[in-house]
Amino acid sequence: MTDTQVSWLTQEAYDRLKGELDRLIANRPVIAAEINARREEGDLRENGGYHAAREEQGQQEARIRQLQELLRTAQVGTPPASSDTASPGMVLELRYEDDDETEQVLLGSREEGSKDDLEVVSPNSPLGAALLGARVGDTREYSLPNGGTMKVTLVSAKPYVAA
Repeated sequence: MTDTQVSWLTQEAYDRLKGELDRLIANRPVIAAEINARREEGDLRENGGYHAAREEQGQQEARIRQLQELLRTAQVGTPPASSDTASPGMVLELRYEDDDETEQVLLGSREEGSKDDLEVVSPNSPLGAALLGARVGDTREYSLPNGGTMKVTLVSAKPYVAA
């Protein structure tokens, strides 16, 4: 198992994810009843409804585990006060190698889902991991999916404020 990674979430995102978890847990008996009803229909090898219900149960249980872990390790509320270092809860202005334009991203959990049209970059992603701890002006390198590397410079870092 990997080291536990703290995820930064706004209170609103935490409440939304907690609500989803509560609904999924409350739905467990419904799925179990559906599986039992499909099981009684006969031969399980040819029972598509039974297999679909089992698949749905598996997906639901996986999401429950994912949400439980995310909420267990969540840092909720106010983003960091420091505005010169990249850390979860910060809006980062980035300039990529060989590009004059800058891009703003929120360093946080993808579950956060920014309403400000900011792309959310997970601290667990190659880009997020490279940026963690970077100070304004630092250039970091990270791996791309195609095996190459990219350099990115931290132009600014400021605490996230929900719109």
